[in-house]
Amino acid sequence: MNHALAYWYLKLQALALLVFGRQAAALDKFTQMLLVRPGDRYALASRAHVLAQLGDKNGAIDALRELVARFPGTSAAWFNLAYMLEDVGGHADAEPAFRRALEIEPKMDRAWYGLALLLIRDRRFDEAVQALKKNTELQPMSPFGWYQLARVHVDRQDPDEAVKVIRHLKRFEPKVAAQLERETGLSAAQSS
Repeated sequence: MNHALAYWYLKLQALALLVFGRQAAALDKFTQMLLVRPGDRYALASRAHVLAQLGDKNGAIDALRELVARFPGTSAAWFNLAYMLEDVGGHADAEPAFRRALEIEPKMDRAWYGLALLLIRDRRFDEAVQALKKNTELQPMSPFGWYQLARVHVDRQDPDEAVKVIRHLKRFEPKVAAQLERETGLSAAQSS
């Protein structure tokens, strides 16, 4: 069997195994695909994804590091690496990976959000506000960025800005706005 045919046969097998929930067997097929085509982007990314699904976070991180080393212009790979690093507590390494993803794809709203959460955790609130503003520009109807933005304003001792966010949320996510009012003691009815 030639290399191209072997690769596609392994890929079909891996996909079928995933459909039936057999991640470990699919992982083996992705590994075999890399023997046929060393450094193949699809196989590397798929292998990282399956390793994460199987709970092997360090294995997934290693696979993602190889992926970004071979394909440094792939924003999704950088984002996934940042996410996994952050998940295992590698915050110092996660930040540059989020930032690299954003250099490649400045409109990646989930990378702005991930970066913002990391900055909040580090109590770098001014930078977090900027990241959340980018996130909410790109995803104006998603309550997640708005919620975090209001919380950061409270943490920065800026209740007027938090109230503005709560008012904004009341227009399209009244439940989230009410939750923020309960959590912060602020009210959208307050004057700013």
